[in-house]
Amino acid sequence: MPISNTLFKICVTLLVFFGFLPDAFPVFCEVEIEKHEASLEECLEQALRNNRRRPASRYAVEIAEAQHRQVLAGYWPQISLKLGYQRLDDDPNYIFPSYNIEIPIGGTLPIDIPGVGIVPVDRITIPEQDIKLMDKETYRASLGGSWLIYDGGMRKGYREQTAGVLEMMKQEARRTDLEVIDSVNRLYYGAVMAIQLHQVGRDTLARMEATLGLTETMYKEGSGRVKKTDWLDNTVMVESMRSMVAQLEKNEVMAQAALANTMGLPWNVSVKPTEREIPFTPLSDGLEKLVGDAYRFNPDWGKIEAGLRAAEGSLLTAGSASSPKVAITGELYKWWNDYDAGINTARNKEGWSIGIGVEIPVFDGSLNRNKVAEARARAAKIKEEQLLLKDGLGLQLRDIFLSLNAVEKSHQATLDAMNAARENRILNTRAYRHELVEFEKVIRAQLVEAFMSAQHYRTRYENVALKSRLDLLVGAEVRKKTGEYE
Repeated sequence: MPISNTLFKICVTLLVFFGFLPDAFPVFCEVEIEKHEASLEECLEQALRNNRRRPASRYAVEIAEAQHRQVLAGYWPQISLKLGYQRLDDDPNYIFPSYNIEIPIGGTLPIDIPGVGIVPVDRITIPEQDIKLMDKETYRASLGGSWLIYDGGMRKGYREQTAGVLEMMKQEARRTDLEVIDSVNRLYYGAVMAIQLHQVGRDTLARMEATLGLTETMYKEGSGRVKKTDWLDNTVMVESMRSMVAQLEKNEVMAQAALANTMGLPWNVSVKPTEREIPFTPLSDGLEKLVGDAYRFNPDWGKIEAGLRAAEGSLLTAGSASSPKVAITGELYKWWNDYDAGINTARNKEGWSIGIGVEIPVFDGSLNRNKVAEARARAAKIKEEQLLLKDGLGLQLRDIFLSLNAVEKSHQATLDAMNAARENRILNTRAYRHELVEFEKVIRAQLVEAFMSAQHYRTRYENVALKSRLDLLVGAEVRKKTGEYE
């Protein structure tokens, strides 16, 4: 086989080794790195406990819950206690104007005037009087309340709006949990695959170094069929493989660092998976069941349903603006003033009042009608988006379902190919020792074994990654892991 084809195989192998590993990891300086080993369950538990995205989503839920409770307070009477002290610049007064009292026509009223005697008069004039009403210092206490008993659906509309927003925030929190679980799953088994590929690289390098030593011995001491050019070509292969193994080692370290970062650990910590094999389990559920579960558990689906509920509540609130509002009001009061005359009678200083008020909107320039039209359009828009999401979820799940079927079919094929490549490599190495095959066949057999091993590990990783993505779309996995936001 021409050496150029052998180099082509090396390039293909390099692409396989590096093409499907995570392509962006943080770059660390040469510092002391803490190393830990953990199982997948331990990684998930720590990620759900430490990841900084979760507290942010939980605070959003708390905000929505507080807003919902604010709206529910509108169903209760509003009662307030007021205490006050007031000082005026002067005592308040009342000017009683002067006026005349007329005696009926033809009549007189005898008045005894000192020094004059009794004089008949037909009119009495009362002069203007300055009457003090109360002292300028007053203390007052009152207990007042109001209760809205009819609002045309306004409070119910606000209740539905805030309940919808609360459910949206819960679904957003569930999505955050799902994304954290998905990231940990993929990076955990990505780290497992990085370890496997690094091991494949080391094993291949060790075999090629052994072949290099054998080639050197054969060209120096053999029959002459193996030449120095074969030894030099083998040297190029070995050094190329050595460089590739160094890159694979870096990828293994970076995969473990990325896993630690997703778990919420500091940048100078690495987590090594305890598992050494990537599990492979065939998909047991049918496509129809997966789609049905997605419509029940997918956070985006739940979020859009909650948004529709909030939009319908907004429509109800907008419609209530044209309805009358009826409220009951009441007050219990008492005030203190040092003056005991004027308006400061015992009857006036304490008492209670109760009343009923009605507000009827008459004309608003079509403001409310347009608010209703806006709310109705928003609800219709969300319904159309729900239909789009329904089709989109079905299409995405179908793509994953078909991809999983393809991976399941290729899994056994790559396993058989890997075993055959291993056996082929062993046979070619034995034959080469007896100068029965050419040098290129040995190198090709070693590279093909590495290539098929990488292909098989990649197939197993794709199975895990696709199932993790499936859990993210269906949305049921978070219930198993956290049991929250039911």
